[in-house]
Amino acid sequence: MFPELNNLLNTTPPGVEQGKLTLLCDAKTDGSFLVHHFLSFYLKANCKVCFVALVQSFSHYNIVGQKLGVSLTMARERGQLVFLEGLKSSVDVFFQAQEEPHPLQFLREASAGNLEPLYQFVREALKPVGNEEATWRCPVLLVDDLSVLLSLGLGAVAVLDFIHYCRATVCQELKGNVVALVHDSGDAEDEKTDILGYVFLNGLSHQSHLILRAEGLATGFCKDVHGQLRILWRRPLKPTAQRDRSLTYQYKIQDKSVSFFAKGMSPAVL
Repeated sequence: MFPELNNLLNTTPPGVEQGKLTLLCDAKTDGSFLVHHFLSFYLKANCKVCFVALVQSFSHYNIVGQKLGVSLTMARERGQLVFLEGLKSSVDVFFQAQEEPHPLQFLREASAGNLEPLYQFVREALKPVGNEEATWRCPVLLVDDLSVLLSLGLGAVAVLDFIHYCRATVCQELKGNVVALVHDSGDAEDEKTDILGYVFLNGLSHQSHLILRAEGLATGFCKDVHGQLRILWRRPLKPTAQRDRSLTYQYKIQDKSVSFFAKGMSPAVL
């Protein structure tokens, strides 16, 4: 995890909040560093984590995790981490007979749209078994990333329903947290794709308590400033004037950390 980001969010592993949906969004940049932060953060917080990884392999996340002070291999062996490797599992769906519905069963369906097997996988992975409730602090669902589901042919409504059910189960029933990454393709050449992405992103934002949006610099590439991060705290039950609060920082990604600073206050500039 990145201590400076914890400071911006005013949180620490011992003081982890529960019942929250955190939306990670990137636009014209790579926001995967946010996924690695929250993965290592919740593992260090002693939470039970179900990680639906649709983009990279287990070894990739494990290598980055070791740089941040956590071992995904050890976490999986002791039952703290349940890892669904989408790249590997998709091969099993097509070429191996399945006795029970596979979490990614929708890949074999002519009209993709049923994410119930994936939801049931998440539910079973995070459901307390025996004395697990006393072992782990709270359950966490982490998804990297939801945009892949859209590119595989699923409709925005189906994915939004999936997140809605996961939020109801993990956040409300199990008192845990959900963290999901999504790409903002607002500049897509295809107008239909642009509208779909807009509706999808707005639907996710409406359900979220915290939104972290990583954006590329409007001025283009800079070796000392890699982008800017907008942090939006949402409190849906509060009056409109008190509901949202946001801060914007620029950042630079380093080998084992990320440094944040106010816009225009990069040490290289000063």
